[in-house]
Amino acid sequence: MKTYKYIKIGALCIMNCALCTITVGCTDSFLDVDPATSTTTSNFYTTEENAESALIGCYNGWKRTQSSDTWGFYVVSELMSDDCFAGTGVTDATNYAVVDRFDQGQYAAGTSLLESAWDAYYVCIYRCNALLHYDAEGTIEWTSDDNRARCLGEARALRALCYFDMVRMWENVPLITDPTEDSNAPQADPDDVYALIVDDLKYAAENIPANAYPKSNMALNDGRVTRYAAEGILARVYLFYTGYYGKDLANLTKSEVVSYLDDIISSHEYALVDNFADLWPAASSVSMPDSEQWDPERTTYKELNSEVILQMKFNYTDNRYNDSEGYDGNRWLVMMGLRKANFSPYAYGWGMCTVNPATVKAFNEVDPRLKASIIDMEGEGVTEAIDMDEFLRDQREYTGYAVKKYTPLCYYDGVSAVPEHASTSAVQEYQYQPFIVLRYADVLLMAAELGGTPSMDAKSCLDAVRDRAGLPHVSVTQDNIMAERHYELAFEAIRYWDLLRQGVNTAANVIAISTTVQTGGSDVNYTVQASNIIAKRGLMQIPQNQITRSNGILKQNAGW
Repeated sequence: MKTYKYIKIGALCIMNCALCTITVGCTDSFLDVDPATSTTTSNFYTTEENAESALIGCYNGWKRTQSSDTWGFYVVSELMSDDCFAGTGVTDATNYAVVDRFDQGQYAAGTSLLESAWDAYYVCIYRCNALLHYDAEGTIEWTSDDNRARCLGEARALRALCYFDMVRMWENVPLITDPTEDSNAPQADPDDVYALIVDDLKYAAENIPANAYPKSNMALNDGRVTRYAAEGILARVYLFYTGYYGKDLANLTKSEVVSYLDDIISSHEYALVDNFADLWPAASSVSMPDSEQWDPERTTYKELNSEVILQMKFNYTDNRYNDSEGYDGNRWLVMMGLRKANFSPYAYGWGMCTVNPATVKAFNEVDPRLKASIIDMEGEGVTEAIDMDEFLRDQREYTGYAVKKYTPLCYYDGVSAVPEHASTSAVQEYQYQPFIVLRYADVLLMAAELGGTPSMDAKSCLDAVRDRAGLPHVSVTQDNIMAERHYELAFEAIRYWDLLRQGVNTAANVIAISTTVQTGGSDVNYTVQASNIIAKRGLMQIPQNQITRSNGILKQNAGW
């Protein structure tokens, strides 16, 4: 085993559904070169079939940026927002609280936060780079130019998605575009990272055919990056960059973004589902006959629906890509469950992301998105059904509210609604609710924010979202649009970045709070200081171990 510097990379792929490992020789770098099979890069990237298998590996790597550990972009996004407190159990490590409060303090000293996520992103990036590299070398025999462009478009989009997560969380990251053995690449200028993100997504939007994965064939396009997904993410990139940095994005204009959003809207491939709750398994569960309990198998939820443009898929069987990586379940989902409490359809979990009561109060009380998004433990009878004394003794930062959009499920008898549910490890590894990356409501609200498109004016875009919620129309102002984004997209890893793109000071002042919550059954003070967020510019800690292994090449972000 060689010495790791700062990036741990594995280039893995499937060939004809059989597991294999591609290995590359190196010395004292970030690649583990112990060969697992005789398959190497020199003889693998030769056929279109193998290139498609390598693309599956890129998707698997992208998925594992979220599923390889309980840390990931979703968890960080919710912890840093104003919607959630850290939560978890009273005896758990306090790393989540460190992120929640933007506070290095005594807990983060010497702690390497988010290292598994950092590693997972570079694994996925390596896989994308390898596919793109061997195509550029001319070793792959494609059956058609269209197949080549579509495959490369998906790989480039996945690389862009990884870098977009990373540059928002850490800003100062190495920009690696080749399957390189250089383990000490310096941190790049964030403008260079954004330039690659935009170029990759533009290539995907222009080269993935509109009919490659049509919405009419949902089983085919489910979990794949389509032309429309690339266009929608380009709009998200534009809005974040121009807001956070307060300047134009060099290779992406507002008019281009409006045209991309118009392409999505005018395609008529997507539509808002009639009932908002149907987007979420827990919210759409219905009661058992003659029972006040709920059953996740009696549901109006449809994983494949007209609204989802891109979602990250998980499974509960095994890792079809590489057995050594473990199962491909949604590992962070169990973190969101009620702390050691089953109340169907809600299964127990680790009690993370207790919901800020201020978020609950911000909703219009007749807004159906309130009940579909948030578990009200008292209002839904949870507090009467469980041993609250035991529950409170074990829970940090209890508020009476939890996230409903993403929560593990159980049957009416309290048995976990995952396969092989008997073991605790299965509950952690077999969660399979998809993570929605982009849906049509977000596209409409981005279009409204940008003044509308040729196919749909700003007012119609905003009205459509409020019509679905059964709420009266409001004027098209920036404040109203941002408020609507909060209610519509709460707990979807979007709120924090919407705040941050309004300016670090604005985000800090919204997130800052001093209140009282219950920890271990006793009232304690909960404080987030605006000065902590401002000092860190809203960014995360570069994992300390990565800085150490780089021998000082990597520099820590300010404030950490």
